[in-house]
Amino acid sequence: MKEIIRQKIRHGFDRMATSIKWVIFSLLSGCVIGAVGTAFYFAMSVVTLMREKNPWLLFLLPVGGLMIVGCYRLLHDDKDTGTNLVLSAIHSGDELPLRMAPLIFLSTLITHLFGGSAGREGAALQLGGSIGNGIGRLFRFDEKDKHIMIMCGMSAAFSALFGTPMAAAIFSMEVVSVGIMHYSALVPCVIASLIAHAIAVSFGVAPEAFPLKEIPSFTFGSAARVCVLAILCALLSICFCVMLHQAEHFYKKLIRNQYLRAAAGGCIVVLLTLLAGSQTYNGAGMPMIEHCMEGTVRPEAFFLKMLFTAATLGAGFKGGEIVPSFFTGATFGCLFGNLTGFSPSLCTAVGMVSVFCGVTNCPVTALLISFELFGFEGMPYFLLTAAFSYMLSGYYGLYHSQKIIYSKYKTNYINRKTQ
Repeated sequence: MKEIIRQKIRHGFDRMATSIKWVIFSLLSGCVIGAVGTAFYFAMSVVTLMREKNPWLLFLLPVGGLMIVGCYRLLHDDKDTGTNLVLSAIHSGDELPLRMAPLIFLSTLITHLFGGSAGREGAALQLGGSIGNGIGRLFRFDEKDKHIMIMCGMSAAFSALFGTPMAAAIFSMEVVSVGIMHYSALVPCVIASLIAHAIAVSFGVAPEAFPLKEIPSFTFGSAARVCVLAILCALLSICFCVMLHQAEHFYKKLIRNQYLRAAAGGCIVVLLTLLAGSQTYNGAGMPMIEHCMEGTVRPEAFFLKMLFTAATLGAGFKGGEIVPSFFTGATFGCLFGNLTGFSPSLCTAVGMVSVFCGVTNCPVTALLISFELFGFEGMPYFLLTAAFSYMLSGYYGLYHSQKIIYSKYKTNYINRKTQ
């Protein structure tokens, strides 16, 4: 009996020590990565403003591609797989080098300075993941604890850049293995996300927010329209993923030399921009979402953004795919709203949430990010759209290293990678 009591006391102390450890290291991660994420946010703002004031910088995009390839070659990391490497480091133990952080920081800035079409969250996930893993290695964590540190870092960087701490805390746990969540990382991810968000806000980083102009009453008819839009966006998310992966495959098959591939991709984006007649589809494109909220959109906008992003990232430029998916969903949703006469503002929000959910296979994160970006008033619509988009987007995804653990359609264990 005494031995049982001693064991319980020992286990209690062990759990307490583990809890204290994760509170300390999540605070550390939140502070360090929050500061880095904030610096990256302001650096992105500076290069975006420079490009907007100097449109001629677009013509240097092929040179920017050469610079990015040169940087990765210089640090012997020319086979870097980006966010895929971060995800595979969590579930298969692949090595995640700390040098990924400065490389993705610099290369994403180059992409945006010269007008490549990409987001910034890819940099956030890679920055946070590599720094989190570096902290774990510095303090000699075992393999499983380093995985938690990677997720902790991803949450912190995502939160600092987007200002969505709820979604950021859950995203890093949900995106790795669809169908299961690593709840052991919940407390570290939540604390790191909140700390990073607080640091970003204290330095003047404004969280993203798009208030809805009108929210129709939730009726059978309005719910049916939103479901139709969610289904169409699920199919659109599949098209987006296929375009991105096929563009990369096409570039590699056609042009084997990395330098030539990046330069050719830059030339293609320049040509596409000249044909489009404006730089609307270059960079991240967040201002377009605000226009969509007002009901203003060109019919072809959603397709052009997918095309520009595939041409940019497929050639080897660095950045993210999630913000372009927001752009794509917002423009398609607004178009749907204009064509059907059903609240373009709400359809813009639903489109963003649907496409994001479809390309990431993260319905819980999609629901949380909808609350943080658009408020809680549209909750029934966002709940419907996350459910339908997740179910009907199939086993496609942005990241090949993402694993689908359980089927989307049956309670079957399938453990397969996304297409």
